[in-house]
Formats: sequence, C-alpha cells, structure tokens
Amino acid sequence: MAHLITTLGPKREDELGMILPHEHIFANFPTGDDAEAKAEDVVTAMLPEVNKAQAGGVTALVDATAVGGARRADILKAVSEAANFPIVVATGIFKEPWKANWVQTFGMDSLCNWMLDELSNQIDNTGVRAGWIKLSAADDGLTAVETTLLYAAACAGRATDATIGSHTVRGRVALDQLDIIEQSGYTPERFIWIHTQMEDDFDLHLEVARRGAWLEYDAIGEHRTDDEYLNWIQRLIAAGLTDRILLSHDRGWYDPLQPDGGVRKPYTYISEVFLPKLRAAGVDESTIRQLTHTNPFRAYAR
Repeated sequence: MAHLITTLGPKREDELGMILPHEHIFANFPTGDDAEAKAEDVVTAMLPEVNKAQAGGVTALVDATAVGGARRADILKAVSEAANFPIVVATGIFKEPWKANWVQTFGMDSLCNWMLDELSNQIDNTGVRAGWIKLSAADDGLTAVETTLLYAAACAGRATDATIGSHTVRGRVALDQLDIIEQSGYTPERFIWIHTQMEDDFDLHLEVARRGAWLEYDAIGEHRTDDEYLNWIQRLIAAGLTDRILLSHDRGWYDPLQPDGGVRKPYTYISEVFLPKLRAAGVDESTIRQLTHTNPFRAYAR
C-alpha cells in the first residue's frame, strides 16, 4: 500500500484530504544560512498560517526546501507537531555552491547513498524521514554537476520509489531530464517538473505530460493570471491528462535572515480564490478532488 512519508509518519490516502504539493515553511534561499533559528520562534510565526490552511481544507503540504535553502527538518517537525499537520520533507540539493561542492567531494555513488539514507532512515538525527528528492536545472541545459546529481537521484529513487522533483524553467530541459531518468532505469511517472508555469510553450507542457511526468503549476495567485492557469488546466483535462496536474502556491515562509522571519504569504489562495474560479469555469467536483487530493498524494506517495 502506498503511503505519504511525513513528519508525522506514513499516511494513507484515506487519512488525508487536500494536499499542497509545493510550499515552504522555513527557508533562506539567498545564502542557505539558517542563522541558528530557534524552532519555537518559527512555530510561533508559522502556526497561524498553517492553521489558516487547515481551515481551508488543507490536510498536508510538501515542503520544497532542500540543501542550499536552509533546510531544517527539526523545525519542520516542530511546526508539524504543533499543528498536528503532516509535512513532507525533501532530500537532495538544488542550489549552488552546494551542488558543485557536494558532487566534487562525494561523487555520484556517495550522493545516491546519502539520499537513500535520508529516504530510508532519517535526516540529521531528527527522526524525520525524507519523502522525496528535490533538484534543479539550469535554464539553458543541464550542467555536468546537475547531470551527476540527477543520476544519483534516479539511483536513490529506484531503490525507494521516491519522486524526483526539479526546479526546471524550460520544457526542453525537463525532457532532457526525463531522458536521463529513463536511461537510469527509472520512470518519468516519478518526476515532477516544478515551475511548469515558467515555460510559455504549452506544447512542451503537453509533451512532458504525455511522457508520464507531473506538471506542477506552483505559483498560483502570483506568477501568471488566473485565466492563464485556468486555460492550461482546461486544455490538459480535454487532452485526457488530468492525472498529470499538480497545483500549489510556492508560498510561506519563515526567513531566518529577516526580522521576525519576514512577511509570510498565506497558503489559502487556491482554496479561497482559485478553486471557486475552476468551478465557475465548469470543472466538476470529482475533477477538482482529483487535482487537489488524489494527484498530489499519488505524486509523492511511496
């Protein structure tokens, strides 16, 4: 039976409802420094935002911070326990200089083993097991370092059935990543094209989805107009690709370098604004449930 691997342990699909597949609770992307943040400060700041999401029907979220973004599994666990709210935590590396330094220091086999250990055992003695693998790709094509990391991720993914998600702006690069995953003996069905909305060419959205990968539209409420998202979603549904769509905000989060953690962005736009627009556009409730409940569970469950 498939389970979502979370900070509160494995969860079955029937234990969960709406899942947000790409958000952040705690992160510092400019420097990756956690500034020795205290869990209690983050809990105080983020608990109200998580509670608002819960009030809107959200039952779990995927935190998309990996090495290079100040990942703190202990802090995610503290917020999760305070809210009784499952959070899916990432292994992997998605930012320089960590990518190059780690590849040069450890190499592909050791990186595979490190990811495998975090997926199978725990992250940094926190008791939290990683639920998925987070990577990234350069806009103009995979670098040698990114290629090595992707091979390592495919190695760990094959052994654990873990999903690989990549911050990838260009569709052509996403297709290259799928080629490598298949060459490694893994499957496109376990790959998420994070930030699909950054690619203007909708034909590439279709091509990646038809290969079996997930399309993640994850800046809803910010990057594109709602009408653009609605158009893409309706066209994917018409093409029989409903089961390849993920919807999220890419919002949050407590930044340890900002006073009081900075200004939080709530995780409620999809529930409060976007889903009513989907309904008004004629998308039925069973499809909305698939987009918000079934798809994110299946994308990340192992």
